[in-house]
Amino acid sequence: MTYQRKVYGQAEAAVNEIKKHILHHDLRSGDPLPTENQLCEHLGMSRTVVREAIRTLTALRIVEVRHGRGTFVGDLSMQPMVESLVFRGLLNPGEDAQSLRDIVEVRASLDLSVGEEVIAAWQGRRSPELHQTVEKMLELADAGQTFPQEDRFFHSQLLAPLSNQLFRRLTEAFWDVNTLIAPSLGIPTPADIAVTARAHGQILEAAEQGDLDAYHAAVREHYQPLLNNLDSLYVRPTSS
Repeated sequence: MTYQRKVYGQAEAAVNEIKKHILHHDLRSGDPLPTENQLCEHLGMSRTVVREAIRTLTALRIVEVRHGRGTFVGDLSMQPMVESLVFRGLLNPGEDAQSLRDIVEVRASLDLSVGEEVIAAWQGRRSPELHQTVEKMLELADAGQTFPQEDRFFHSQLLAPLSNQLFRRLTEAFWDVNTLIAPSLGIPTPADIAVTARAHGQILEAAEQGDLDAYHAAVREHYQPLLNNLDSLYVRPTSS
């Protein structure tokens, strides 16, 4: 085994041990980790191995190195996944429409799967802030303008009351991928914008009224124009 491969194998083990340390001590974002020397002593590994493990964990946003201050638990951002999916979508021109369609299908599936939780969280409540957001969407749609900030805010806040916040973070991450790839494909169209704006209002009303069937219908209406456009853009390979 070469020295480099040996270091890589040990660093992978160190990564797992540092993750275990974070979990065992119930650390949260921003909490300090042991110093480099302490990690070397605790893990019984060299400084080179520990530094390689920290580099890996930093790339994954699991830890954050603050120069001159130490190493801390990171924000556990979904950004690495977002960047990877965006790059995948843009890497092969001609396949970006299918890559985006995959993302949209996942987004729709997530929204549909949490329907019962959304209904339970919002039934009987009213959010003036979300209603104002929908009104802003409708105004922008009437003017032929998109509303990315309002769209992201709407979906994030709709899921905010849910106990499982991973749904919210995944939704935000896939929304970011969607928004970064879509402009290269020339979508959405003005007609799509209007349908999408109305669908957001229908989603909110269904959630507040506790109508799961209406919520599901509104979610499907929200995504269908985009899915139709992506189907028209993607040319499926033909068998020879």
